[in-house]
Amino acid sequence: MEKNGFSKRIRELRRQRNLSQSELGKIVGLHVTHIGRYERGTSRPSADALKRLAEALGVTTDYLIEGKANDVAKAKLEDKDLLDMFREVEVFPEEEKFVVKKILDALITKRKLQGLASS
Repeated sequence: MEKNGFSKRIRELRRQRNLSQSELGKIVGLHVTHIGRYERGTSRPSADALKRLAEALGVTTDYLIEGKANDVAKAKLEDKDLLDMFREVEVFPEEEKFVVKKILDALITKRKLQGLASS
């Protein structure tokens, strides 16, 4: 596991999602000190913790470890138009990416709430 890259990716992804270390820890079932150690590069997560971190941060474990998405993860997105849009958004300035992420997050949250309400 690439020490500096891994810790940097964890920190950046957490910040992109506006989560504190404590909040991320609660989501994945880890104490805040573990999250801090991962971000400083002084500790590495177990395979199970790595999987939970990846899920919580919306990336693959490969991305967390190596910094690049694998082809299998890319292949799971079957909607070509949506994939093309994501590729275009990827080169947006960070401020515009943030807006796109917030819009998507709002739509996903709305969909989940509708699912809960209809259950």
